Amino acid sequence: MFASKLPSLGAPSSEPPHRFPPTSWGLVGKAGQPFTPEGKQALATLCELYWYPIYAFVRRCGAPADEAQDLTQGFFARLLEKNNIATADQELGRFRSWLIACVKHYVGNERERACAKKRGGGGLRGFDAERAERCYQAEPTHWLTPERLYERRFALELLERTLASLKAHYEETGQGQLFEALKGRLSGEGDERRHKEVAAALGMSVGAVKTATSRMYDRYEQILREEVTHTVARVEDVDDELRSLQLSLA
Repeated sequence: MFASKLPSLGAPSSEPPHRFPPTSWGLVGKAGQPFTPEGKQALATLCELYWYPIYAFVRRCGAPADEAQDLTQGFFARLLEKNNIATADQELGRFRSWLIACVKHYVGNERERACAKKRGGGGLRGFDAERAERCYQAEPTHWLTPERLYERRFALELLERTLASLKAHYEETGQGQLFEALKGRLSGEGDERRHKEVAAALGMSVGAVKTATSRMYDRYEQILREEVTHTVARVEDVDDELRSLQLSLA
């Protein structure tokens, strides 16, 4: 796992992220139009972000692994079949809160009817049952409620997605080696000696390494803010959402 907490973001930017309109609910709004190319991509992204947090929630509620797999895939199948995302109301709060309420309703109904069934090859795209259970077995077991685990896993998945985007940016610009050398600094790892080691390994001055580290951090912050913008109703909500995510990792 990349990091145990969100980085300090300092003062909010005076300019909104340029890729997202300030009055849009980002991915959620696009996902409510599943027959468009953008809608299909948005749905795929939402599934990627949420399938493991939902699986972890269902497992922590007491479902064995096989049942949790069925319920997670069944929930997404129902969500996509009924296009329920189109009914999500941004005035009621965060999308992930709306989503977990839907999960609770679905799981309750399925358990009452005892009809959770395996869905074979028609299951959720990108759902990796073995990875899900492996990750779940590594989760803390002594204090996290299902709701806290869901929030924590969402935050960590978002951080991993942000780091993957950052890595892709550096590789696309021919700086993959620099990324690998400096990525630990994003979570506060290393000290002045580490700067000297990186400088020697890459043939750079210590000052250049420090500048590169600062630029990487700035780029990471930008990507993270853009990822969060996908999930809030207004750009003005980004900082509040970041604080909420940080609390979920405390």
